[in-house]
Amino acid sequence: MKFLLGNASLTLNPKSSKLATKVLLPLIHLILVKPFSQSTSIPTKQERVRDHGYDNYMEVEKKIRKVVKFHSLILSQPNNTIPISLLDTLARRLGLGLKQHEPGAFLLKFPHVFEVYEHPVQRILYCRLTRKALDQIRHEHEAVLAQIPDAVTRLRKLVMMSNTGRIRLEHVRIARTEFGLPEDFEYSVILKHPEFFRLIDAEETRDKYIEIVEREASLSTCAIERVREIEYRSKGIDAEDVRFSFVVNFPPGFKIGKYFRIAVWKWQRLPYWSPYEDISGYDLRSMEAQKRLEKRAVACIHELLSLTVEKKITLERIAHFRNVMNLPKKLKEFLLQHQGIFYISTRGNYGKLHTVFLREAYRRGELVEPNDVYLARRRMAELVLMSPRKAKVDAELVHYRNRLDDEDDIE
Repeated sequence: MKFLLGNASLTLNPKSSKLATKVLLPLIHLILVKPFSQSTSIPTKQERVRDHGYDNYMEVEKKIRKVVKFHSLILSQPNNTIPISLLDTLARRLGLGLKQHEPGAFLLKFPHVFEVYEHPVQRILYCRLTRKALDQIRHEHEAVLAQIPDAVTRLRKLVMMSNTGRIRLEHVRIARTEFGLPEDFEYSVILKHPEFFRLIDAEETRDKYIEIVEREASLSTCAIERVREIEYRSKGIDAEDVRFSFVVNFPPGFKIGKYFRIAVWKWQRLPYWSPYEDISGYDLRSMEAQKRLEKRAVACIHELLSLTVEKKITLERIAHFRNVMNLPKKLKEFLLQHQGIFYISTRGNYGKLHTVFLREAYRRGELVEPNDVYLARRRMAELVLMSPRKAKVDAELVHYRNRLDDEDDIE
C-alpha cells in the first residue's frame, strides 16, 4: 500500500498526471474500499447473529420431530401398537440418532403421548399412543382437510411464482407439511381441481410437474404488499417511503453502523419486479436490472415463507425452488445479507439443516396471525412438553376413581 502511494506521488507531475490517474487511482480505490455486493450497496459478507428466541423454538421442534416420527411409526403398525423389543431396529431405520435401548427410554420421557403396557396374552411390553395424542393427531388432520381451499390457493400462487409456470411434483411433496397440504394432495388438491392445475410428464425424465392452467391477476398480490398497504393506511407515511420497502427487524446484538444504515435505506427504496411478474422479456444485463433481480429474489423468498403454514421452511427445501424462481446459488450467504427480514437457525437437527424464519411473522415465539393447522401442531407441542409428573398424578387419580367406583358397585 505504501509502495503504491509512494509511486503515485512520484509520478503525479504535470506531464504524467493523466496516466497516473487512469492507472493507479483505480488500484488504490480497490484496496481502500470494503467489498460490497455487485447489485446493492449492502455488504456481501455478514456474520450470523444468533437470536435465542428462534433457536429455543427449534430446540422444542427437535423433540417434536422425533415424537412425530415415533407416533407415525406406531400408527403404521397392525392395531397401532408396537412391541418394545422391535423399537431399536425400527428406530435405526428412521435415522433418529438413538443408540441401542435408547428408544424405549425416549418414549418413557413423554407419558402424555406414549403409553407402555404389558400385553395380556403374550406377556411382553408394547407401546401405543395415548388418547390425548390420538385426539391431537385427529385435530391436526381435520384442520388440514378443512383448509384445503386455502391450500389450493397457496399452491396456485407457488406455481405462479415459477418462471416456467410449472413446478416439480416431488419438490412440493417433500415440502407438503410446510405448505399445509394433505398426504394425498396429488388427488385431493391437484387432480380434483383440473380448472387450476395440470399434471404433466417431463420428456427427458420420468418426473411429474404441476402446471398452472391460467394465471389469475387477483392472486398476484404479495403478502408484503398487503403489509405496506396496512402500514401506509395506519401510519400515514409518505407513499414513496414504503412503496418498495420490507419490514426490517434486526436480531438483538446486530451491529448497525452509519454506512450500513445508509445502505439499507437506499436498498429499501430500490424498485424491483414482483415475484409473480414475467421478466423473460426484459434485458437483464445492465447493473440496474441486476439490482432489481437481487431484490426480487428477496421478495420471492419472502413470499415463499408467507405461503407456508408456520412461516418457516428449511433452507434445503428453498433450494429445490432455486432454479424455477431465479434465486441465487449461495442461498445462505444471500439470506445473511438480510438478517432483518429472515433468520436462519441451525438448531433442532444437529446442525444438518438450516431453518429459515420470516421475522415479521413472529412475536415472542408465536405467530402473529395463527391458523388452525398451526394451533393444532402447537397443542401437540404442549402435550410433548407437559411434565411427566403430571402424567403420574393423572394416573393415580384415575386409579383412585376406579377404586371408588368398584366400592360403590359392591355396596
